[in-house]
Amino acid sequence: MSATSAQPFHVVLFPHRSLSRRGFWVLIAIVAGIMGMAALRALAIGAWPVAIFALADILLVWGAFKLSYRAGRQFEEVTVTAEEVLVRKVTSAGKVTEHRFNPHWARLNVTRVEDEGVVRLDLGSHGRFIVVGAFLNPDDRASFADAFADALARARAA
Repeated sequence: MSATSAQPFHVVLFPHRSLSRRGFWVLIAIVAGIMGMAALRALAIGAWPVAIFALADILLVWGAFKLSYRAGRQFEEVTVTAEEVLVRKVTSAGKVTEHRFNPHWARLNVTRVEDEGVVRLDLGSHGRFIVVGAFLNPDDRASFADAFADALARARAA
């Protein structure tokens, strides 16, 4: 098999978000309903400071989820060919950083902890290392590490 006929490995890694947009709005409606009722009850008995804090709770929950969704816009794009390993990291603000490695020199270091699984993936060459998939959970990180290591081996053999 020639180097040009080898199938490239390409994957895009996204952070997991357990709550959909619809789920977010349902949660906000529930929190707003409960805290709104608490605020009205507090106002009815003359405890207006409690009402202010109840309404602040709604804003805090909304803000925390908005920040979480903003952080969820980051991603990493990993491509392995016979010629190079390319890791593109895109932050939630859209800043792109590219890291290029020769597949024959690139080394994938997998850090495993007995009770937690794969806790870190480092890709490096010639003393320069980057962390890959830091936002993945340990099971996804382990699955990705296996596929990535296999792709590196195929690129070296091509």
